[in-house]
Amino acid sequence: MLDKREKLPVLIAGGGIGGLAAALALAQKGLAVRLLEQADDFKEVGAGIQLGPNVFRMFDILGLTQAVSRFAVFPENLIMLDAISGEEVTRIPLGDGFRRIFTHPYALIYRPDLLNVLLEACRKSDRITLDTSQKVVAVDERDGGVTVRTLAGKIYEGAALIGADGLWSTIRQIVVGDGKPVVAGHITYRAVLPTKEVPEHLRRWSMTFWAGEKVHLVIYPLRGGDLYNLVAVFHSDRYAEGWDSYGDPAELHARFARTCEPVRTLLGKIDSWRMWVLCDRPPIKTWSRGRVTLLGDAAHPMLQYLAQGACMAIEDAVCLANKVEELDGDFAAAFAAYQNARYLRTGRVQIMARIYGEFYHAGGVARELRNMMLGGRTPEQAFESMQWLYGEDAGPTGYGRIFQREATPVL
Repeated sequence: MLDKREKLPVLIAGGGIGGLAAALALAQKGLAVRLLEQADDFKEVGAGIQLGPNVFRMFDILGLTQAVSRFAVFPENLIMLDAISGEEVTRIPLGDGFRRIFTHPYALIYRPDLLNVLLEACRKSDRITLDTSQKVVAVDERDGGVTVRTLAGKIYEGAALIGADGLWSTIRQIVVGDGKPVVAGHITYRAVLPTKEVPEHLRRWSMTFWAGEKVHLVIYPLRGGDLYNLVAVFHSDRYAEGWDSYGDPAELHARFARTCEPVRTLLGKIDSWRMWVLCDRPPIKTWSRGRVTLLGDAAHPMLQYLAQGACMAIEDAVCLANKVEELDGDFAAAFAAYQNARYLRTGRVQIMARIYGEFYHAGGVARELRNMMLGGRTPEQAFESMQWLYGEDAGPTGYGRIFQREATPVL
């Protein structure tokens, strides 16, 4: 616990998974926190999220493991199939062998459930104040603190500011000023389907993934098996960055026309899809300025192909709070130390997520080579390929096995 407690709270812009995790981590170190969420309520889009062993270590630190586990599904396998032939390419068992290597499990959770676990933990803390309908639009750093102004015209005084306001972060433009995110040329459609509507032969207690040429489909159970999460991704340059709307089922079926029957059957079960244009940014080394720093997607947005966006944000939160404690509340020094501890790890995940997206969407000879390489792996070789991401020495404050040779990609 910090001996010298600031009279002013730490301000956090953004009440998503990363912002709430940061609020909780800082409050546990004895700091007062005021979180400013731009929406009228704290909410997440109803979709699934994957949780690797690395984030369960953070849940242990934050005291959330039991609460998260109540809502999580613990799948038996990660299964990759070829979306054209339907044949199984590889299967990574997630049972005793996996847990023996990584100590912690792999889990699947409904995104709103994870947000609510964090939100309830924050609401129970007398050090955390949660304000809604407050979008930060201006920041003035001064000696000993910061002042922020919101779109609603309110002024907040704080000891420091953390921008956890996502891909389109206002705080990032104040600190970094690098403009719009980069459009990946990939479109994602998301939906949830009641289990009774999933054909019985496709109901697996696993994270199942069909990889095709410039397309893929993911399905896995949520909420104790009551729902299945579906994520369909395809390449397209049709849409502008930031597009967020309901997708066009006709376009989706056209993109997946050459895929196998199970994929087309599952896609046919959904009438209404939520659509996003996938964007990210190149890794950067500096995302702090004095008493202002960034966290999660505001600092290092990444594509979804390693399922690590939320996990990295929660690692950020724990690392940041540790640095503030270690440097006794010297926020400028702590924020510099935090970004230095994180930028190589998060940068690698950003880069590898893009590479894996191309790997999963391979066609022609590349598809055959991918299937041969993954199909010949043992579970032990698969676990070894995951060490850089999930291993005990991988984060949040250490670099982990950053320079490990990437012999066979993680699923």
